[in-house]
Amino acid sequence: MKGRYVQVSTATGEHFQAYLATSIDGRGPGVVLCQEIFGVNPAMRAVADHLAEEGYSVLVPDLYWRQKPGVELGYTPEDFQQAFALYQGFDENHGVEDIASALNHLKGLPECSDAGLGVVGYCLGGKLAYLAACRLPQVACAVGYYGVGIESALHELQGLQGRLVLHFAELDQFCPGEAREAIIQALEGVPRTEAYVYPGVDHAFAR
Repeated sequence: MKGRYVQVSTATGEHFQAYLATSIDGRGPGVVLCQEIFGVNPAMRAVADHLAEEGYSVLVPDLYWRQKPGVELGYTPEDFQQAFALYQGFDENHGVEDIASALNHLKGLPECSDAGLGVVGYCLGGKLAYLAACRLPQVACAVGYYGVGIESALHELQGLQGRLVLHFAELDQFCPGEAREAIIQALEGVPRTEAYVYPGVDHAFAR
């Protein structure tokens, strides 16, 4: 199953590109999929296509559009260097705003059912999924894989209304044990949250 690109409007009247993978059923629960630091590359589109085969309608917004539209990096040392530079210049607040725009766009599509909206993210997207869950009341469920820097935003949990599921790699140098434990402890007192640690694996284990 292959998707297509669509244009998403922002609250300020600007536009950015997003990859849309439609549910195999023609209509399904809406999910916004948030990219790694490498942009909306083949790996992210493959995840979207897989979720569509599972019955979801998935939108993958180009979250780098404010810096450099259409980024599609691989995993060579040169690509890592470019990706890290983009990551360092990325504005998380704008990212959450763009996720909100993507959710609004998705909700208005006939391919999206009224079963509730979700956000899934990996790496950079893992933290953005967390922030979206905490800031955007329309997010019924958010799933973050090895999000980077969540431990510095634990105060955001007070805004959580939906369900939150976080996945961690035991050997992740970008989220070391101390940071991971701080996150898990913070979640313990918050309803509808879950955290899973995967032993013996490193960052990006789910890719």
